[in-house]
Amino acid sequence: MEFNRKAELNVLINLAASDGKIEDREARLIHTIGKANGLTSEEIQQMIQKPAPITGLSAMTNDEKFEHLYYLIQMMRMDGQVFRSEISFCENIAEKLGFKKGVVMELAAHIFSDPTITSDREMLRKKAEKFIKS
Repeated sequence: MEFNRKAELNVLINLAASDGKIEDREARLIHTIGKANGLTSEEIQQMIQKPAPITGLSAMTNDEKFEHLYYLIQMMRMDGQVFRSEISFCENIAEKLGFKKGVVMELAAHIFSDPTITSDREMLRKKAEKFIKS
């Protein structure tokens, strides 16, 4: 079963809105990710205006789960602030993806401290694998 990119983007939208407002930088990242996955600006804007409940996370492969978590953590810092509600949301999504909650702080520490970390996703993927629930 192929993972639904709209569902992935919907989770990002829910995360961005978890602190009560989607900031401009967050909206730009949502649009960038959506367009990169073949969605139109109109589709993305409709999704932002009416986020759907989060479903379908169990259908993802491990690689998709990691990528999803990576984007969630990036989204958390897009507005320059990280709210406890965003961390809690990420931890809850991480658990639904099959990770232990601690994966969020582990990956966030690396992603937030090194802006060039995007080039070393394999290292991050290996760190995340240690948090997969058995």
